Amino acid sequence: VQLQASGGGSVQPGGSLRLSCAASGRTFSSLTVGWFRQAPGKEREFVAAIDWSGGSTYYADSVEGRFTISRDNAKNTVYLQMNSLKAEDTAVYYCAADYSLLADGLHEYDYWGQGTLVTVSS
Repeated sequence: VQLQASGGGSVQPGGSLRLSCAASGRTFSSLTVGWFRQAPGKEREFVAAIDWSGGSTYYADSVEGRFTISRDNAKNTVYLQMNSLKAEDTAVYYCAADYSLLADGLHEYDYWGQGTLVTVSS
């Protein structure tokens, strides 16, 4: 499984961005997919995850109500819609995948894409 994250950029506080995670492989629809982020000088942290069907989602408290994770299995893509962005959302965002149940631990994901940078600044 190969993952490609895209959609990062610079935005003002209160703005929105949508990240995409495109996956290769015929088993994408079997994968749980998560988004993680790493701010400068900080550890990588969980942001959101979605199960294989899209029927179950899980969010970090810090993004609950502002971010929405979704997927389109026909397009082998998972999205992260980010609204009401704050300066503290600035980070490199990574998508990850695994054949497991919904999870928030980095060690529970075997496949990782490269990151995409999100900068929230006025």
